[in-house]
Amino acid sequence: MKRSSIGVIAALILALAAASLAYAEGNARKGKFLYRQKCRTCHGTTASDLSPSSKTQADWKKTFAKWEGVKCVKEWKAVSEADRADIFAYLHDYAKDSPTPAKCN
Repeated sequence: MKRSSIGVIAALILALAAASLAYAEGNARKGKFLYRQKCRTCHGTTASDLSPSSKTQADWKKTFAKWEGVKCVKEWKAVSEADRADIFAYLHDYAKDSPTPAKCN
């Protein structure tokens, strides 16, 4: 491989890592509040179709990496990036394969 190709690959890896870390810095406690405030308005009062334990941590990462493709994208556009990071932290930290999966929301 040429040096320039290695540099391009390294830059892409760093960019992807930085993008995935952007959501890792959210506040899960605030995210729980925001989840109840913003997500349950679409998903019902019990949010039975959407809870932290409805997906694995990897599934939540995929969902938030491409949030523009979610069914409620119209509502998500009104949510700030910081709030999305907090909601992600909550959902990710309490996913079904996390050390402390959510038991109730």
